[in-house]
Amino acid sequence: MSGDDCQDLRYVQYDSCKEEVYLEAIRQIISKDLSEPYSIYVYRYFLYQWGDLCFMALGKDDSLVGVVVNKLERHRGGPMRGYIAMLAVKEECRGKGIATKLVRMAIDAMIERDADEVALETEITNTAAMKLYERLGFLRSKRLHRYYLNGNTAFRLVLYLKEGAGFAPCAHDTHDNGQTELLPSQGEPGT
Repeated sequence: MSGDDCQDLRYVQYDSCKEEVYLEAIRQIISKDLSEPYSIYVYRYFLYQWGDLCFMALGKDDSLVGVVVNKLERHRGGPMRGYIAMLAVKEECRGKGIATKLVRMAIDAMIERDADEVALETEITNTAAMKLYERLGFLRSKRLHRYYLNGNTAFRLVLYLKEGAGFAPCAHDTHDNGQTELLPSQGEPGT
């Protein structure tokens, strides 16, 4: 695929009926660029449960140019947290807004499903990803030392979608009158 082929793309929601067509392509494009080696079961975990939150950019010949894989679930009994697990765009098609469009589609789908926030991790050395997410309003929430198998450190980034998101009541923060004081959430332990 040439850079010119990156202009006329179709953006589609993942369809589990086409797993045979796209699963291996998704796996290949992601494994080429991300530092973590994921088994087929990881892809199926996300795509089987949250395929409606995963989006693909397809070229003229329906070849996969980019993909974003996500999930959405309640985080520790608190906010509905969207999670961007994987994002990849073919190298020759980068810098054309494809990743931005895919992430925006994912965020919009999560908003429709009542997400309070969206989180992700990215290597601190991945400046293109950091710029992309920060341009979309994500904030650095936590530095995760040696987070990846390759030993690289990551930032956890969070996009708060609703007023008050990012604040979760803790059991010990309940006053004698039964009212709960909201304190900033502390992220995930052990990460």
